[in-house]
Amino acid sequence: MADTGTALGAPAERREGRDKVTGRARYAAEQTDPGRAHAWPVPAGIAGGTVRTVDTEAALALPGVLSVLTHENAPRLAPADDPTLSVLQNPRVPHHGWFVALVVGETLEAARAGAAAVRVAYDVEEHDVTLTDDHPEAYAPEKANGGFPARREQGDPEGAFASAEVRVDSRYRVPPLHNHPMEPHAATARWDGDRLVVHDSSQGATTVRATLASLFELSEDDVTVISEHVGGGFGSKGTPRPHVVLAVMAARETGRPVTVALPRRFLPAVVGHRAPTLHRLRLGATADGTLTSSLHEVTTHTSRIKEFVEQAAVPSRIMYAAPHRLSAHRVVPLDVPSPSWMRAPGEAPGMYALESAMDELAAAAGLDPVELRITNEPDTEPDSGKPFSSRHLVDCLREGARRFDWAARDPRPGIRSEGPLLVGTGVASATYPVMASPAQAEAHATPDGGFVVRINATDIGTGARTVLAQVAADALGVSLDRVRAEVGNSDLPSAPLAGGSSGTASWGWAVHEACTRLASTLAEHTGPLPSEGLRAHADTAGSADADSPYSRHAFGAHFAEVTVDTVTGEVRVRRLLGVYAAGHILNARTARSQFIGAMTMGLGMALTESSTMDAASGDFVERDLAAYHVPAHADVPDIEAHWIDEDDPHLNPMGSKGIGEIGIVGTAAAIGNAVHHATGVRHRELPLTPDRVLAGL
Repeated sequence: MADTGTALGAPAERREGRDKVTGRARYAAEQTDPGRAHAWPVPAGIAGGTVRTVDTEAALALPGVLSVLTHENAPRLAPADDPTLSVLQNPRVPHHGWFVALVVGETLEAARAGAAAVRVAYDVEEHDVTLTDDHPEAYAPEKANGGFPARREQGDPEGAFASAEVRVDSRYRVPPLHNHPMEPHAATARWDGDRLVVHDSSQGATTVRATLASLFELSEDDVTVISEHVGGGFGSKGTPRPHVVLAVMAARETGRPVTVALPRRFLPAVVGHRAPTLHRLRLGATADGTLTSSLHEVTTHTSRIKEFVEQAAVPSRIMYAAPHRLSAHRVVPLDVPSPSWMRAPGEAPGMYALESAMDELAAAAGLDPVELRITNEPDTEPDSGKPFSSRHLVDCLREGARRFDWAARDPRPGIRSEGPLLVGTGVASATYPVMASPAQAEAHATPDGGFVVRINATDIGTGARTVLAQVAADALGVSLDRVRAEVGNSDLPSAPLAGGSSGTASWGWAVHEACTRLASTLAEHTGPLPSEGLRAHADTAGSADADSPYSRHAFGAHFAEVTVDTVTGEVRVRRLLGVYAAGHILNARTARSQFIGAMTMGLGMALTESSTMDAASGDFVERDLAAYHVPAHADVPDIEAHWIDEDDPHLNPMGSKGIGEIGIVGTAAAIGNAVHHATGVRHRELPLTPDRVLAGL
């Protein structure tokens, strides 16, 4: 593979990298508009009830405090499609941490001090924040997140399970998880007359513009949303969040630019979280490991103001052949913050449970876990019967096993030791759907021989600018240094959000089409270019969102080696290996970064990340990075990501699949399976903290 060049797959360096490490890149809270003020929200201290009074006198008396907005004086909003955005509109408090006031100050310090001086009295109501399998309010929703049917059943899964020669019936628990991007949610808003300009830390400025226009009853042409640099999101910035609405409100109230930057400890309550999931997995098989029955039932929670059902049973519909199948979701409305997307929603918790159960089945049948998965490889998608556009899971498992030296593994658990350390290895599969949405793009050839592509894509740290320039250079047949990409502004051609591992597939499709048209125009043009250059536009509506006769998914295999300290219960991951089949890899450098970053996040899911909902207060206990522990580089000394290049003509013009999320999907299960192999003890609740592991030992 070439080190440089325009070919898709070349490891081109990220174009904005130097700006980020030198501080030239400006984020949403770092704007320097003249006269800019700052605002600080006041969160509710109860889990349910109504605001009786808000005493703002002490706050307004503090130096530098400009205004205090409450439900009594805040600008009125039009009805919101998303109820979490209807902030300061009424006295109702649906959960702990709901914003009940906003203090605007000359400085950040003044706003924060003012918020501390606001006194709120409540009429408190009984609350319930505890998720249980047998909760009396549990119900079967019509749909799960993503529009998936909440229940799918084929054949006689209960009967086939009861008569199976080998059976596994296990329950798994995944706790609430939080996104915690490096850059907390922030926005800077200003009004230029009737025109609104907002810098927002968002994964999709097009959606933020449409939402703000609706809420404040503006024409979308009068709203510009800029998300030029975004310091991560992991799904929590996929839709507008309350901070941007509050910033616009405060700017309208004060007539000045206003920044709202949420402190990290506020995030769990107002920007979404991965809902806890309770899984029951029942797998029935013949003696040789062939699945005859698969039942995956999930119970999760949602808030009382917005239904969000983590689609954690959906991956079971894709992975393995079984003639009798059930996948179903139940949801419990509680007095909790509204859950939302978190990296690989559905797949991350769902595949943890499924791949752990597959490991249990392998142990029960006395089979190798890799071979068990290969034995149950389907010819077509089990749920829909559609042929796969490409599916190289077996190749990933075989290649991963070779690289990991799986054949040298002693399959007996609890055998390998090094002093007080028990050593084990584990494997898990991974999958993530291929998605694309319509987008628009413009390609411009300039008289100086350069090219500019414009699209409202969002670079959330993935290298979108660089990869889109590579797509353009490839379609135009020119060197990469001649192409510049403009992204992150809602005044650019409309594009969908950076989410669902669909960003590059969606944006690249439009960029490729625009550049292909421009190349044709240039081929027909004679003489020098006009002073304004030549342009071409593309809109992939009707193609990117067209129904496909194929089941389109990326696949992968994860391998892990761990040590378990029999004295302390501490689990350490020595090695992580991922092998992926994700279409054509468009940039080897950024792809490896995405895979390794997601695998590291999966390590956190397995060993350190957990949130506790306090039943008494209705608040998440682990609200910041001092209590919510994310892994660091030192937590995994050896981590590798490899891929099998697929030639799949049924995806998009680049032949690419999304890569941002599949790396997290199988990692936690591979680590959990390795812990079982090391100790002989099966843990079914994450994370695998020392207290749990030691109790098992």
